[in-house]
Amino acid sequence: MKRRDIIKGLTLLPFASNASVLESEASQSKNGFAFLSGVSKTPDAELAERGHKILKSIGVEPFINCKGTNTIMGGSVARPEVRLAMEAVSTLNVQMDELVEGVGKRLAELTGAEWGLVTSGAAAGIKLCTFACLSGGNPEKLVRMPDLRGFEKTEVIIPKASRTVYDQAIRSTGATIITVENEEDLRKKIGPKTAMIYIDAEKESFLPLEIISKIAKPLNVPVFVDAAAHILTFPNDHLSRGADVVAFSGGKGLKAPGSCGLLLGRKDLLMSTWQAAAPHHGPGRDNKVAREEHIGMLAAVETWVGMDHKKEMQNWVNWLENIGKQAATVKGVSYRIRMPDPKLIHHVTPYLFITWNPDELHVTGQEVSEELGNTFPRVGVAIYRDEPGLTGISLVGYMMVPGDDKIAASRIREVIARKRSPKPIVAMKAPSVNMLGRWNLEVQFYNSLDKQHLFIDRQDGNYFSGVHISDFSEREINGTIEGNEIKMQSTWVIPGDRIQTTFKGIVSAESVFGEIDMHEFLSAKFSAKRTKSEIVKKPVIYPKGRPQGGNFLI
Repeated sequence: MKRRDIIKGLTLLPFASNASVLESEASQSKNGFAFLSGVSKTPDAELAERGHKILKSIGVEPFINCKGTNTIMGGSVARPEVRLAMEAVSTLNVQMDELVEGVGKRLAELTGAEWGLVTSGAAAGIKLCTFACLSGGNPEKLVRMPDLRGFEKTEVIIPKASRTVYDQAIRSTGATIITVENEEDLRKKIGPKTAMIYIDAEKESFLPLEIISKIAKPLNVPVFVDAAAHILTFPNDHLSRGADVVAFSGGKGLKAPGSCGLLLGRKDLLMSTWQAAAPHHGPGRDNKVAREEHIGMLAAVETWVGMDHKKEMQNWVNWLENIGKQAATVKGVSYRIRMPDPKLIHHVTPYLFITWNPDELHVTGQEVSEELGNTFPRVGVAIYRDEPGLTGISLVGYMMVPGDDKIAASRIREVIARKRSPKPIVAMKAPSVNMLGRWNLEVQFYNSLDKQHLFIDRQDGNYFSGVHISDFSEREINGTIEGNEIKMQSTWVIPGDRIQTTFKGIVSAESVFGEIDMHEFLSAKFSAKRTKSEIVKKPVIYPKGRPQGGNFLI
C-alpha cells in the first residue's frame, strides 16, 4: 500500500455527530482505522534522515532511547499508524465539540469505559478533571477559578504515599489538598467540602483503591487514578475496582502523541472536564489539544486493541539480546535479561543488565552511561545499581525502534571495550580558605536576582556543612573544597515537591562565585560574600523590675 493511498483513505475517517444533517456514507463505517493494519512497522528512513538534518541544523543531537519513557527525554516515539492518522487530518477543519463527541464515543467502544477524552498530557487531565469536580460543570464557577471563595467543594484528598510532583496540577486549581495517612484518617477527613480523591496508581498499595472507593461512593466523591505509565487493560483494572476516572500518558506505553493524555471513565465527569478545556474559555483554556492529537490518540488506542503484544514483546527481547551478546564479547562482561511479571500493568518491558567488575575494566557504569549519553552516536541508558565488585548499565526495550539495537550494540561495546589504565588515587587538594561563617548569597535566576544566606558552621578538612536559607526554605547544605574550588548541595523536600540545588564555584578569602544546577529547573549563577556582625560596644542593662509605662530604653 502506497503512502499517498493511506493518506487518502484516512481523510474518510468517520466521526459521530449530534447534527443528523451531517450524516454521510463515511459515518456508517464502524472502524475508519481498519486500513492502517497494512502500514509498515518499519520507521520511514527518509523521514528520519530529514529529522536528523533539521535537529542538527539547530544544534540538537538526537539519541537512541534505551532508558525509558521520561518526558524530559521526549517520551515514546509515536507509532507509524499514529503519525499517518495525524497527517491525514492535518488539512481538514472540524468543529471541536463534534470531534470530541466522536472520539469519546469510539474510545468507549474500544476500551469498555463509559467515555473517553483526550487531554494535553496526563497532568493536564488531572488539572482539568479537578476543575470539573470543583465546579460541577457550572460555567459561573469555571470562570472564577482558581478563586474558590463561595464554592461548596474546595478540597481534594490525597493519600500521603500519593503526594508527588504531579499534585502540582491539583494545587494549580486553587483546591486545598488534604493529606490522609490511612483508612481511619480518610473516614475522618472526607466530607461535604471534598471535591475529589486523587491516587497515584503506583503508590496505591498503601491505601487500596477498593477501600477508598467504598468510602467515597456513598458520599458521591469521585475517585481519580493517575495511571500515566500504565498500559490499557480490558476491562480497565482501575475502573473495575472503583475508580471514576483513570488517566494515561500518550507518550509512554501507548506510543500516542507525546503531548497527549487519555482519560477514561464516567461520561458526566469527562464532559464536565471537556467544558473546562480549550477551546472553551474557562480555566483550562491554556490546555489545547489539536484535531491531529485527538485523532492520533484514537489511532494509538485502535492500534493497541488490534496489535499482537506478544510479538512486540519478543521484538524488544531480540533487540536487547543482540545488544547483550555483543557487549559480552568483551572479556569480563556478562549480561542477563529480566522479563516483566505477566501481572504487571505499568512499565511493561524487558530489562537488559550489562555488568562487569570495575576493578578489571577500570570504568564504572555511571561513567559509561555518561559517555554514551553525551558523545556521538548518543545512546540513553540507565545506571545499574552497583553491588560489591560489580557495576554496569541497564536498558529497556520498549522505547526503541527497529534498527536502534544495531547502533546501540556497536556503540556500547565500543565504549566498554576501550582499554583503560587503573585510575590513580589522587589526594584532594588542601583547602585554600576556611568556609566557616555567614555568607550573603545572591542567586541570579533567568529574570530575577534573589538574596539568600549561607551559614557554614562546621568544616573538617575538605568537607563542610551548614544551613542554606532562601525565601521559602531552610535546608541543610553540604560541600567540599579542593584548593579554591567548591561544590555544595542542598535539597528542599516538601509533600509533592523536591528541589535539588547544586553549586560549583571559585572561592577567595571572602567571596565566591559560580554556577548552580537546579536539576529539572535548569541553571542559575550565584555569588556570595562573607559577612561579619559589628560589635556594638554598649553595655546591656537588664531591667530590675517590670515596665511602668512607656519609658523604655531606646
